[in-house]
Amino acid sequence: MNTETVKHPRLWTVFFSLVSIVWVFPIVLVLINSFKQKAYISKDAFSLPTGKAFVGLENYVRGVETTDLFASFGWTVVTTVGSVLLILLCTSMCAWWIVRVNNWAAKTLYVLFLFNMIVPFQMVMFTLSKLADMLGLNTPWGLWVVYLGFGAGLAVFIFTGVVKGIPVELEESAMIDGASVPRIFFQIVVPIMRPSIISVAILQAMWIWNDYLLPYLTLDLRRFKTMSIAIQYLKGGYGSVDMGAMMACLVLAIIPIIVFYMLCQKHIIKGVMAGAVKG
Repeated sequence: MNTETVKHPRLWTVFFSLVSIVWVFPIVLVLINSFKQKAYISKDAFSLPTGKAFVGLENYVRGVETTDLFASFGWTVVTTVGSVLLILLCTSMCAWWIVRVNNWAAKTLYVLFLFNMIVPFQMVMFTLSKLADMLGLNTPWGLWVVYLGFGAGLAVFIFTGVVKGIPVELEESAMIDGASVPRIFFQIVVPIMRPSIISVAILQAMWIWNDYLLPYLTLDLRRFKTMSIAIQYLKGGYGSVDMGAMMACLVLAIIPIIVFYMLCQKHIIKGVMAGAVKG
């Protein structure tokens, strides 16, 4: 650690507190404006909702009714939970196989996963939209497969670093005792990988929950809408936007993922560091 950091801990505390305020301020601003009338949001977005500007829960009620937000919330949960579980299961097993086999095929596959991380989404989005319709992936459960393809690169990269730090002797001892391959993986490898699994789950869940473009290009919007898509329907003709209802819906969309992050955030650093120890 830098000696200057040790000498001036209060200075760094003040600095990072200011940085935190900058990051949190937009969320607070959305929350404040969710209780104000549309005219006051446009006139003075930074003022508190007092007097005639305050409308209580009116924006929330109108936003939920206009967008059918509860149905969209359900589809968002289905998409996020299913995608994250599929990513964790497939990529953790794949990373274990890559490390333990360690032949030319495994190394080539690992390189392809790394390449997946640097391919811009814009290169494949139009082809993906057509392919999703052809293969019937334009449903929330079809999106599980699509998100698996886009999220596998980062997950495999983290998990391979974790597996390299697991002593192979533990698995060999279990194999000598008669344990099957699935039992070795789920009862020995997975518990050791738990911090990294949680950190990957958090990162993937935050990405999928907030994603707009991929569901918009893939889903059959006549039947399914995620929350990020439903909120966009508050835009009217000629550029008009119901800002009050939109702010309220944004608050409702943000709350679940913030609560999830706060409950699990202590595992992020531990999990990422575990995957970066060996590579």
